[in-house]
Amino acid sequence: MNTRLPSHQSLPAWLHEGARVFDKGAEKEAIVQFIGEWEDPSTRRRIPRAIFLRPEGGGREWVVENAKSLREASR
Repeated sequence: MNTRLPSHQSLPAWLHEGARVFDKGAEKEAIVQFIGEWEDPSTRRRIPRAIFLRPEGGGREWVVENAKSLREASR
């Protein structure tokens, strides 16, 4: 099932699944795992454009709601 919203197209070109990003809020780099609509199973709150991040090499995934808190990671 495709859960992407048309607004997904308004994201910066560098922000896509598989991209390396820096989360300014968490102060760490990560790989984008998924971008799309998501409902938190514990709160039933819908996030129209959730961005799932995971540390490079593995680790605990986290969700970012606002793309403005991310920037392209430097190589």
